[in-house]
Amino acid sequence: MELRHLRYFVAVAEERHFGRAAERLHVVQPTLSMQVRALEKELGGPLFVRTSRRVELTEAGTAFLVEARRALVQAEWAKTTAQRSLRGEIGSVRVGFAGVVVLIGKLGRDLEVFHGRYPQARIELRELVPRAQGEAILSGELDVGYSPGFGAVVHPDLRADRIGTSPLVVAMSDRHRLADRSTVPFRDLGAELLLVYSEGGEDDSTVDDLKAQLGGHPPDCFRHLSSTLSVLAMASAGLGVALVPAQTAHIAIPGLTFRPLEESGIVAELLVLSRREETSGAARALLEIARSATA
Repeated sequence: MELRHLRYFVAVAEERHFGRAAERLHVVQPTLSMQVRALEKELGGPLFVRTSRRVELTEAGTAFLVEARRALVQAEWAKTTAQRSLRGEIGSVRVGFAGVVVLIGKLGRDLEVFHGRYPQARIELRELVPRAQGEAILSGELDVGYSPGFGAVVHPDLRADRIGTSPLVVAMSDRHRLADRSTVPFRDLGAELLLVYSEGGEDDSTVDDLKAQLGGHPPDCFRHLSSTLSVLAMASAGLGVALVPAQTAHIAIPGLTFRPLEESGIVAELLVLSRREETSGAARALLEIARSATA
């Protein structure tokens, strides 16, 4: 039994006439009659009493009509639900993020757009370092990850799209010797302890680039910290100067000041991580938003 058999049966039951039902269904009458007889054979008895003028339902036909209509409605609902899920209108998306992404504002803007378009879709958030985001996506625990590009090592089974770039600025204590400058030349950082967000540790390519620009700045003059808030806290305490994305300069932290950095071509990158073949409609919808509007 297929859905078309139910549609044919319901049309005949409602029209009480095979000819009119065939016109309604846009099929020829012999085909309709054959399909209804095949249905009756499968069920084991007649659904209609046929006369030369009208077609009437048998008792079994009357009972079957109720369930056939219900089945067709449910099938249409199932189709609609699947299509809405594929479009991302319903379902859920599990998002991992590093704290700096919130400070930059990109994550919040993307989620606002997503919720505006798909208000019935659920959003689940988890704060994770970039490496853990990638592992969670590969294991199926997350769908999307928002990650800074500092030292990121992307698994070959993952897709990483750059969704934003930002020049670096210097964050330091407002009592620091460079705090009275309007801008800070990059070369003036050569004697400073540099605080950097870096999950990658000594293998961080961003730190390697910084060392090259500073003429081989000694490794012990870098302090690798695993969160942007840790970097800013250390800087505000006067325990070094931090290099952070320019979008974080709007943050008001007592004792902390930000200054533009001169003579540095290094930028902070923002990545969105995902599976290469994503099947979740909600995840695909959020990824489309993330990729279309850069930070």
